[in-house]
Amino acid sequence: MKKIIIEIENKAKKYFEGADGCHDWRHVERVRNLSLKIGKKEKANLNILEIASLLHDICRREDNGSFCHAERGKEEAEKILENYDTIKKEDKENILHCILTHRFRNNNVPETIEAKVLFDADKLDSIGAIGLSRAFLFAGSSGAKHLYTGNEKEITKIGKDMSFTKEDTAILEYEFKLKKIKDLMMTKTGREIAKNRHSYMKDFIKRFWEEVKGIK
Repeated sequence: MKKIIIEIENKAKKYFEGADGCHDWRHVERVRNLSLKIGKKEKANLNILEIASLLHDICRREDNGSFCHAERGKEEAEKILENYDTIKKEDKENILHCILTHRFRNNNVPETIEAKVLFDADKLDSIGAIGLSRAFLFAGSSGAKHLYTGNEKEITKIGKDMSFTKEDTAILEYEFKLKKIKDLMMTKTGREIAKNRHSYMKDFIKRFWEEVKGIK
């Protein structure tokens, strides 16, 4: 199986040429590491998890909002898996289910332990130190006009469109989305990691505003 995983990894890498820094190959590597860490504790099938992790975002680079990259990724991954007769049919189906449900959109709910682990690992990469770094990177690459506005909490209270505009900030992304992710975890291990990463973000944001006000 190790040889097959290496082959699939090399195929998957090609889909990330020219990908943006928020969803590049490094994101895949981090999700794989987290999936294997969580999967080991949750007694999941690590081979299924590793392959699903490698393939979960292969259509993310093409996603411009006109389609679901998880659904398209499942279709593309199916073509790749067709080349490996030694992978059991039920394992292939599980891998494809993991890829399809890692976004938990359009009623595609993670049902297997492997799908739940991948979902958690993918979401965990958007919080903590890495998550905040990605938020600032995304804001900068999207042409955000401000580091902060001071109105982030107020905007969150009245609601906003999901799309990112130049008036939005990484701090708004935290208030609007990132601080809620800990409540989405599907595994016990995921919840433990999320609690720690959430605590880090909370402390960072508190310090951020203290420095803005000159307190620290």
